[in-house]
Amino acid sequence: MEISADGIRLRPWKEEDAERLAVIANNKKIFDNLRDAFPHPYSLEDAKEFISSVQTDDGRSKVFAIEVGGEVVGSIGVSLKSDVYRKNAEIGYYLAEEQWGKGIMTKSIRALVRYLFANTDVIRIYAEPFARNIGSRRALEKAGFRLEAVLKSSVIKNNIIEDSCIYAVLKEEFEGGTMRT
Repeated sequence: MEISADGIRLRPWKEEDAERLAVIANNKKIFDNLRDAFPHPYSLEDAKEFISSVQTDDGRSKVFAIEVGGEVVGSIGVSLKSDVYRKNAEIGYYLAEEQWGKGIMTKSIRALVRYLFANTDVIRIYAEPFARNIGSRRALEKAGFRLEAVLKSSVIKNNIIEDSCIYAVLKEEFEGGTMRT
């Protein structure tokens, strides 16, 4: 499955993407804004293992390579929730540092959200950036997400306890990436 919109393409990861992924992901600034399951340093072997793991469709999660102009520039994924949260999905993402500030992540988030609302029974999509990650927070806001909460001292990263945020968008409020008023 592929999603294309606004000059970006979200597509499945391929084995031949491993070298580019290792270059993008081996960046401490990216690691510092992701959960600890994301390794650092990020090796070619890590990239190969990741790509292999996301090529199996478990029906609950999907991870896409973000491609611009034929080049992989990042990753975005979704995890469909279960039980009482079964109408929710969580998204996560990262972008090559040289692509920051160009609107690529906002377009990618918007495209994925549009696809999920049109093709699944999800009614709420959320993300949980660290409070200090202003770039990620702005990308979510520009994509139509609303800040629901700042969770005080809720995460520990690099042995520092810090705040995180919950941003969400509801299907009934989302229209092509902007909030209805």
